[in-house]
Amino acid sequence: MRRLKLGSVLALCTLLCACSLGEPASGNVISDNIINTSGSASDDTGSVISSETLAGEDAPSLHEGMVRSRLTNEWIDEAAADLRPIAVMIPNESNALPHYNISNASVLYEANVEGRMTRLLAIFEDWKDLDKIGNIRSLRSYFAYWAFEWDAFIVHSGQPFFVNELLALPDTETINENSSPDAGAFFRDSSRQRPHNLYATGQGILDVLNAKGYSLSYRGLCDEQHFQFADSKTPNTLEQYGTAAVAATYIDMSGCYPVTRCYFDYNPQDGLYYRSQHLSGGTDGPHMDAATGKQLAFKNLLVQNVQGEDIGEGYLSVDCLDTTQDGWFFTEGRGIHVTWKKLSDYGATRFYDDSGTEISLNTGKTMICIIQSGDNFTFR
Repeated sequence: MRRLKLGSVLALCTLLCACSLGEPASGNVISDNIINTSGSASDDTGSVISSETLAGEDAPSLHEGMVRSRLTNEWIDEAAADLRPIAVMIPNESNALPHYNISNASVLYEANVEGRMTRLLAIFEDWKDLDKIGNIRSLRSYFAYWAFEWDAFIVHSGQPFFVNELLALPDTETINENSSPDAGAFFRDSSRQRPHNLYATGQGILDVLNAKGYSLSYRGLCDEQHFQFADSKTPNTLEQYGTAAVAATYIDMSGCYPVTRCYFDYNPQDGLYYRSQHLSGGTDGPHMDAATGKQLAFKNLLVQNVQGEDIGEGYLSVDCLDTTQDGWFFTEGRGIHVTWKKLSDYGATRFYDDSGTEISLNTGKTMICIIQSGDNFTFR
């Protein structure tokens, strides 16, 4: 295993790979493949290589009436492509399990909340026919900024008082169980105890959105191209990075999420990272979806280091807009060090390799683990 200081990986790559990529950040190498995130990366990320369209290697005639998803790069119905996603706040603790329909999310975020528990923000692209989504809990402000990147409707149950100002902005559109006009989107499962028994339905959400007069189509606020994707016929194996791309078939996030203690195992047969967790008070095992019977699995795994602080009563403030932080990108059983930038509320968080080139994700679902400066994770 290696233990690295995330903010000092640029310096480490110079030592290991003999590829000097700019001014290294300060920090110490502690031991192999255990990542410590107490440092900051260089802001020298260079220019962005744009892609004119989502990877379009397949002849359009083979997929008539379909387009590439901006979330996964998979082929989807053209009519569905213009439907704004929903961003659902989901608790992740032993009493909140099992989750329903979470495996249908195209992008999944995880970040700490108070008490070092985590919550998940599930971005659903194809959501209208889902009959049980959740369970659902309250919103934190930093999750809203990640939802903004997709122009998503935020589905939640209340929020701390300091989030109210953000929700009052004219472009923020939510479905809140604590708001009477929105209640029809939700139901409670009487077989479970509050607060872990609140769910939503796709049809209920649609009915509320229509009643409120919200546009179901993208409003032109977010970037049309969020992720850059590799050609699905020639996936990004990270081999082009040489020895800077390190083996990563097991990724353990327990040092960052001490209550969730999630980890990922890479399956070379299908090229996916399968998620498991050992929740405090729960058993160790696969993170399963009770609705589909599937274990959560992802083609791409991003680890995003952020600066944050306690703002009282255990609540956190996270710097979602930043140009100085770093992280890691894992796919195809390998990982590389990256930096990231987010410049505006609705602008995408973009990830760059150490030469300043925007990385290309592979076609499929993406998990984004948001971790706090000073936390450790391991991989091998």
